[in-house]
Amino acid sequence: MAAVTLGIPSVRGLPRRAATPAGKPRPETPLLVDRYGRVARDLRVSITTACSLRCTYCMPAEGLPLVPRDELMTPEEIGRLVGVGVRDLGIRDIRFTGGEPLMRRDLEQIIGAARTAADDAMAAVEAAGGLPEHVRIAMTSNALGLDKRVDALVAAGLDRVNVSLDTVDREAFATLTRRDRLDDVLTGIRAALAAGLAPVKINAVLLPETLAGAADLLAWAVEHGCNLRFIEEMPLDADGQWTRDDVVSAADLLSRLGERFTLTPAGREDPSAPAEEWLVDRGPATVGIIASVTRSFCGACDRTRLTAEGTVRSCLFGNEETDLKALLRNGATDDEVGDAWRAAMWAKPRAHGSDAVELAPDAFAATERSMGAIGG
Repeated sequence: MAAVTLGIPSVRGLPRRAATPAGKPRPETPLLVDRYGRVARDLRVSITTACSLRCTYCMPAEGLPLVPRDELMTPEEIGRLVGVGVRDLGIRDIRFTGGEPLMRRDLEQIIGAARTAADDAMAAVEAAGGLPEHVRIAMTSNALGLDKRVDALVAAGLDRVNVSLDTVDREAFATLTRRDRLDDVLTGIRAALAAGLAPVKINAVLLPETLAGAADLLAWAVEHGCNLRFIEEMPLDADGQWTRDDVVSAADLLSRLGERFTLTPAGREDPSAPAEEWLVDRGPATVGIIASVTRSFCGACDRTRLTAEGTVRSCLFGNEETDLKALLRNGATDDEVGDAWRAAMWAKPRAHGSDAVELAPDAFAATERSMGAIGG
């Protein structure tokens, strides 16, 4: 993750950015810098709140309210925002989320618009003297139906896929997701591997009811060449039932996995990556743990988020949103959109939605939206 020194004076002759509530003027940089020196280069784009599963920690049994079609971002709007982000703001990684992205019938068009915009933007960056880079386009999915669409998605420009899978026990899966669809998920994962999207990453939320099967899930991931990452459950459930006492910690998981595997610390693949890695039985397979509650990594956060309605969120746990889609539909220029995005990120909270200096590692500001509505 890159860092920018804050508080530098404005360049003579250029307008000075407005001071933030914290009293610091924004430095004259095109990047998505915040007041704490973090720079956002990873863009998460939610494209729907609809989902084909009803995971108990994410959605109520009846699902989340659907965003009306005319309020969702179109493929063309998503492509334009991707272009602004890559060309003008320094975005280099893009991930589509939901809800479930595969619920969008125009997902191939969305991926294609993002790929074209990202490639055109990088060509402009290179023409201006910048270093050429490949902007990675990825997707987080539950893989239901992925086998039927993966080839078209790869052809459109998809590079990687993360699959949400908390257990390989069929009964536990049906209970957790309220759907008996484990076989279909595994079919989707196999299709992703066959289509060349390896390494496929598996995201598993740590839950008391699935801890006993965590070693089985890791064994399955190693056998099939998938990179497994466990994630501590965060207070972003739609029902608001999360409690700190129910959180299965990274330490609890390591203890359980250690009964079956030899785990050797391997650090992080990237300083800003949320997952700490361990070699499994001396490698080469690894397992990652995202200790989002007990080992906060907010200080290295390099993400910016767009909701399905086209609002930018600077922090997963913040409630402030800036409506970029409205700017697009009201005729704003790319420069105006970029300035609004920069301003939103400059106001990013310090950690877990708060600017408190003495924020406890597991203290979270209350959020008005659940993870399913925000996008992962």
